[in-house]
Amino acid sequence: MASYYKRGNSYVIRVSCGYNAEGKQIYQSMTWKPDEGMTAKQIEKEVNRQAVLFEENCKNGFQSKVVKFETFCEEWFEEYAKPNLRNTTYNSLYHRRLRIYEAIGHIRMDKITARQIQVFINSLSKEGVNERNGQPLSAKSIRHNLSLISDVFGYAVKMGVVTENPCSKVTLPKIEQKEKQIYTPEEAAKFLDLLHGAPIKYRAFFNLAIYSGFRRGELLGLEWKDIDFENNVINVRRTSCYTPDRGIYTDTTKTKMSQRTLKFPQEIMDLLRELHDFQDNEALKFSNKWVETDRLFTKDNGEPQHPNTTYQWLERFCKKNDIPFYGLHSFRHLFASLLVNGGVDIVTVSGALGHSNVSTTSNIYCHMLENSRAKVSDVITGALNLSTKRGA
Repeated sequence: MASYYKRGNSYVIRVSCGYNAEGKQIYQSMTWKPDEGMTAKQIEKEVNRQAVLFEENCKNGFQSKVVKFETFCEEWFEEYAKPNLRNTTYNSLYHRRLRIYEAIGHIRMDKITARQIQVFINSLSKEGVNERNGQPLSAKSIRHNLSLISDVFGYAVKMGVVTENPCSKVTLPKIEQKEKQIYTPEEAAKFLDLLHGAPIKYRAFFNLAIYSGFRRGELLGLEWKDIDFENNVINVRRTSCYTPDRGIYTDTTKTKMSQRTLKFPQEIMDLLRELHDFQDNEALKFSNKWVETDRLFTKDNGEPQHPNTTYQWLERFCKKNDIPFYGLHSFRHLFASLLVNGGVDIVTVSGALGHSNVSTTSNIYCHMLENSRAKVSDVITGALNLSTKRGA
């Protein structure tokens, strides 16, 4: 039967789990701390409930392991993350782990509280945390830090290392979301006009980025067999990725819904034909040194293009022509904003972007959608006024 006693502001719950080979009684224990503001009666009721739950867990084979977070997290990377996550996701999480280790890596899994995790998460929104720019971490980065801790604890619960995931009680700090920087239609038109004098592979890349909303990896993963010149259709079937340990490699699309087909205007297809002809000529020049990959966007010798190449070229191009530089992903946002402001329904926009859920699109572009919805009454008023005038 479970028993408990008070120690400071917490309660230690103990359960007898039989005897070992030497006849010594085995105990399992856990610590429970009441939430602030709980009355004595509430505390007594809850500590008894926790004792019963802990005893049931022990009877069902739960064994509390004396293992530190850093040790178990490394096991999680090896046992779960490596075989189940995309390589880019794995690398992103693996590089994020060190900041977490500094905060809670030295603490035993069964001793880590929601309060300790909350303090760590809150600290990420303070000035100076981001060593590169001296600013707080972004809301997205903070969320990813908490997700990593939560995933590790979720796995620990499954493996019987702990009984609950303390992250379920942690609240993400409220951080003011910066409005996405995207080109206006006028700026985009100017950008495309300036592109006329650029090399064909960059003209094709950025025109396609604006007209498709494809992710960078999807653009770089395009192969000539994905281009249907007869029907002006392009199919997304893979992504081109890069990590320091593997270099450039081909992977599946981000989600199943990311595999999609879009129709394009003739001017875009003409640009791709020009790129294809240019690439054929380059292959002849390089002769047996040409590496055949079937990719649209390649290095000079035909090998898949590094993902940073277009980013760096765009940065130099914008600086040279005195136009804003918002990064490659801004073209995806531009594509979405043009569709939303053009009255395209959210389901179609979501499908064109390759999002797995319509809610993802709504959450990312909620500001644009609000502006679009604000025009609804104007459209109705305009239509009714037109009908009135015709009737008169």
